[in-house]
This record gives sequence, C-alpha cells and structure tokens, in this order.
Amino acid sequence: MALINVLVVDDSAFMRKMITEILTEDGRFHVAGTAVNGADGVNKVKKLHPDVVTMDVQMPKLDGLEALKQIMKECPASVVMLSSETRKGADYTIQAISTGAVDFITKPSGAISLDIKKVEKEICDKVYTAATVKVHKKINGAEKHVPIEQIQQPLTMPEKPSLSSKKLIAIGTSTGGPRALQKVITALPKNLRVPVAVVQHMPPGFTASLSERLNQISQVAVKEAEHGELMKKGTVYIAPGGYHMEVKSSGMALIISLNQQPPDNGHRPSVNTLFRSLCALKNYQIVTCILTGMGNDGTLGLKELKKVNSHVLSLAETEETAIVYGMPKSIIKEGLADYQVPLNQMASQLSNLVN
Repeated sequence: MALINVLVVDDSAFMRKMITEILTEDGRFHVAGTAVNGADGVNKVKKLHPDVVTMDVQMPKLDGLEALKQIMKECPASVVMLSSETRKGADYTIQAISTGAVDFITKPSGAISLDIKKVEKEICDKVYTAATVKVHKKINGAEKHVPIEQIQQPLTMPEKPSLSSKKLIAIGTSTGGPRALQKVITALPKNLRVPVAVVQHMPPGFTASLSERLNQISQVAVKEAEHGELMKKGTVYIAPGGYHMEVKSSGMALIISLNQQPPDNGHRPSVNTLFRSLCALKNYQIVTCILTGMGNDGTLGLKELKKVNSHVLSLAETEETAIVYGMPKSIIKEGLADYQVPLNQMASQLSNLVN
C-alpha cells in the first residue's frame, strides 16, 4: 500500500520535527514537506498536493484558519488542525472544522508541547482517517435532493409519531460532526416543539465554543448542557466534553444528568450512554439521528432502545454526504435505521417527524 503523503504546517521548528518523527515512525506516512506558517503552507499545498495537511491553528503572517480557507477555495485538501486548549484556540478550531477541516488534535501543553508524544496515536489515527475522506464532501456534501418517497429505507414506511406532546430528538456524531451539526441545527425551525439532545465526540473545552457558535447562527436555542437543568422545547443541548449525558424524566419534565463514569468504548460523552438513558422514558416518542463519525458508537444503545420502545424512529446520514461513514453505516448494517437521509434534508425530516 502506498504511503500517505503529509504536509506538516507549524511555526515551531520543534513541533515540525516531532510531528514529522511521529508520522514517519508509524510506517503508514511519508512527510512530503513542512511549512513555517499559513502562507507557506498554502504555497506548499499547491506545490506538493499532499494527501493530508496537519495545520497549527495559531501562527504568524497567516494563521491556520485563514490558511485553511485559502486551501479549501484554491486547492482543496484534507486538513487536520492542531490546537491549544485555550478558549481562543477552541473558538478557532470550531470555525476551522465548520470551514472544512476534517478533524482536530489538541496539543497537550500549549503551542509548543514538549510532551506531544502523549497524543502520537491520536495524531496517526486522525491523519490516517483524514486520508480516506473525499474532499468534495467537505465542500458541498454531495447534497443532491432526494424525493421524500425515496428517503425511507424499509419496504414498509415507518409510522410518523402520533400527536403526543412527549417527544424528544437525540443526535449522535463524531468525526465531521461540527460541520454536519451546523448544517442540521441551523435549518431546524424556530417553532420546533421538542427538545434536542446531542452527543458530539469532543474533548473538554471545545463543546462550549461549538454550542455558542451554533446558538449565534441558529433559529433554535443551542447551549452546552448543564447537570440538573430542565429541558425546554425548541432548545438543543450539547453534551459537555468529558461528561456523559443522560436524559431522565421527572413528572412531565425531562432533566439533563451529567456524569464522569468511565468512557464507553473509549468515548465520553458517549452516544450509547445517551441512548441507553432514553430506555427509561415511559410513553415518549423518540427520533434518533446518527450523523458522520468513525466507529459504531450509538449502535448498541439504539438496539437496546428499540427493544423497549416501539415509538422510536431512527435516521442515518447517507454515505454520499457523510464525511466518515462509520457510525451511520453501523446502524444501517444492523437494520436499525428507518430512514437514510442526505445531510441537507436531515433537518426537514426531523422537524416533519416531530412537529
């Protein structure tokens, strides 16, 4: 198998050296070149045409975000951002993912991380995944319109939930999720009659930036979930990085419950944990939605949920639009998806099923 060509862009000579060593020692990659800032990075992308670019977020002359915008416009490539855990770094990273970066990695101890080896497996795994992504999906999502009658997957069309007021939408996503969530949540109508719970695989510090960005550009309210708060109709609750999120009932109300129990199959927050918590909701009609992401988080939880609740409808993003077709493919393969929906039609399908 041919080596994956990588361009390393970082203003720190030490970071360029360490990232190059990490990738080279893995055996799957060839570092085709390095760049000392964003402007240099853009020029090197045009010259070298790498499979993947690792891009530092904060750099002089041209920062990573502006360089990314130029790359996506002039010479599209799969980009993985490297960010510090500062609030500014988180804000820039969320903008970068929404602009077209495939994923991001947090440096363990700031811009120049002497302990970068701590995340060497994450660097290699995410660069490898980025190499499998088709760049056109990040640019336009292959978002052709699909007639409504062709969207449902089964031979018999699932029943739309009845007019009961006890409804909930639950969304799970991972790699490519911030961009997908932006597409879906910004298209939800202002008069959405149900609360929405979202699990996005993301480390602490980044979900607050994601929530605030989405809240600024959406018709519905979007916030990072807080322990013990009552869920409101027309509000999207995003699980905080580093915390599992569960939904529990209290009388006629739904309450957010957060905990730091061990990760589920490596994830905290976990989609499985969210879905399993919904098993205890009596007489609720639940619409689940699995968007782009690596792996199969959500599959086991959805399987358990469908066993105990006959009023569950599940939507999966189509392969044509998913940045990474892991999580949606898993629930489709297990026969759990009632609908396969292109990303640009997901919001209308969700609102149609619950409003």
